[in-house]
Amino acid sequence: MNTLAAMRDSVFFEGPDARHRDSRFWMLLVLASIIASAGVVGDSTATVIGAMIVAPLMTPILGIVLATVLGSRRNLVRCWALVITGALCAIAIGYLVGLFVQSPITAQTDSQVAGRISPHLIDLLAALATGVVGAVALVRKDISDTLPGVAIAISLVPPLCVVGLTMESGAWNEAGGALLLFATNVAAILGSGIVILAPLRGKWEGIAAEDAATPARPYRALISIIVSLVIIAIPLASTSVRFTTDSVLESKVRAAAEPWADHSGLQIDALTTSGGRAELTLTGAPPLPSTDQLAQDLRDAGVDPADVDIEFVPAYRVNLGDEPAD
Repeated sequence: MNTLAAMRDSVFFEGPDARHRDSRFWMLLVLASIIASAGVVGDSTATVIGAMIVAPLMTPILGIVLATVLGSRRNLVRCWALVITGALCAIAIGYLVGLFVQSPITAQTDSQVAGRISPHLIDLLAALATGVVGAVALVRKDISDTLPGVAIAISLVPPLCVVGLTMESGAWNEAGGALLLFATNVAAILGSGIVILAPLRGKWEGIAAEDAATPARPYRALISIIVSLVIIAIPLASTSVRFTTDSVLESKVRAAAEPWADHSGLQIDALTTSGGRAELTLTGAPPLPSTDQLAQDLRDAGVDPADVDIEFVPAYRVNLGDEPAD
């Protein structure tokens, strides 16, 4: 098990090398934000994962956990300041990168954005588990080498860069969704981390005099974090329900439309669902066949035909051999 001194050295920005640790944090944060923004713009999953490994935000977040358990107000304030200012810096870098991109960076044009603007309850569960692993890795030497995996598992800097990029593109709703993902991850790490470390405080030796003089109230902090998680869970639950409803609708519409399209000589190019409505894009030779049978198949599948819109794209076949020669 790591000593308290080793844990403090891992996550606190204090002591004679505090300035060096600060400069390293900001250098890595700026570079991680640039890498993440470039990865999002280029729609590159590998690049975004690289940014997750470089990003240093997990350190001050775990610092908040340890400072809360110890009752170290100075380190608590310092770590919170680093998380907040670091988040603002990542958003600003994402915004600046967006200024150099001609086309808007939104969910419709970029899968990296689409994957970070609609957090679900499953994301909260993953963040809680990640916080547990991070706290345990802080305490135990034998699993401390898992921290790079923790950095990949939790999404901190990429959603902040998505906030900046979508803000620059004018997609404010998408920016709000990405910010909600970041807030979910931070709150979950704090909550699960305090739960893991609080019972261990009595076993630690060498608690600094300033910490020992301040009564630690981790459970009070934990209550406030739990309240925050409950508040955050409300929009997450709403998003999850909407996502599930749209997925079920897409499955039913596709099951009804595919046989009808094949029989009519049409091809389904796209099927999108949003807000309980479906839009079906078909390609084929004109004219569009009667949709009466499709409407009946949708009713049989439990779908109101009024909730389905069809966009028909006529396709023409031309044999160049029939063209008159010049």
